[in-house]
Amino acid sequence: MNFDEFLELVPKIKNLPLPGQESQYKMASVPAKELREVDLSLKNPRKAGVMALFYPDNSYKTNIVLLLRKKYEGIHSNQVGFPGGKMEREDADIRITALRETQEEVGIPPEKIKIVRALTTLYVPPSNFLVHPFLGISEETPSFLPQEEEVELLIEVPLENVLDDNLVARKTIVTSYSANADVPYFNFNGYTVWGATAAMLSEVKDLLGMALI
Repeated sequence: MNFDEFLELVPKIKNLPLPGQESQYKMASVPAKELREVDLSLKNPRKAGVMALFYPDNSYKTNIVLLLRKKYEGIHSNQVGFPGGKMEREDADIRITALRETQEEVGIPPEKIKIVRALTTLYVPPSNFLVHPFLGISEETPSFLPQEEEVELLIEVPLENVLDDNLVARKTIVTSYSANADVPYFNFNGYTVWGATAAMLSEVKDLLGMALI
């Protein structure tokens, strides 16, 4: 999709009702029943902010950027995710967290990003994070600068791929809670997008689908 066409959709994207948790649960790796029964008041989760960032590529086609994290000792090692991370004490609010982390991880300064809206929060049981996703746009083609310590590579995904049902499938993988988990995933450029990222991206996909009607 041409980026001008995407920008024409932004007012609808901003004002439509969010698809919500049921949309997320379609692609969640944790059973929906388990997520519905979580009492966050007993979990005291940490907060994180992430950015679903759309922008024009060099051909002025609409893309979203994901990143492949480096291998490390941790739950999200070598996984594909949105730019983002945990809220720090100096962050005034969770929007600032998402903007700050996006700059740190992919090199786009906050003043180049317009946040269209907040999306539905998602609790991630393995890490005990409550993730606050935001849908943002950069009206310029970004000059990415991946964070060397944490980012293995950037994955630029055309909007058409996000909307393509043929790129959604299931497979068995090793997770933090199961050695033999059958999970839904997006297949983008040969990279497997699953877990919390897939759940949040499912809401983005459904929201954009609603805007295109």
